[in-house]
Amino acid sequence: MANTAQSKKRAKQSEKRRKHNASQRSSMRTALKKAITAIDSGDYTTASEAYKAAVPILDRAVTHGIIHKNKASRHKSRLNSRLKAMQA
Repeated sequence: MANTAQSKKRAKQSEKRRKHNASQRSSMRTALKKAITAIDSGDYTTASEAYKAAVPILDRAVTHGIIHKNKASRHKSRLNSRLKAMQA
């Protein structure tokens, strides 16, 4: 447990940051699930709108350090390829 004033402050900051990161990660996962569900439904317009909504959320997660840039790129690529396959 934190004993000094500095360690108490750092513990408080870490907890605050952990909660914020968890919130960001949760919203990212929700956006991904919505996009996948929309693609699975078969309606191209709703699927493309869900994809367009998910991309900035993924990019924001990268800039905030929630996920690695390659992971975001992989998610976007997989969603886009499923969207293109659905269109064809």
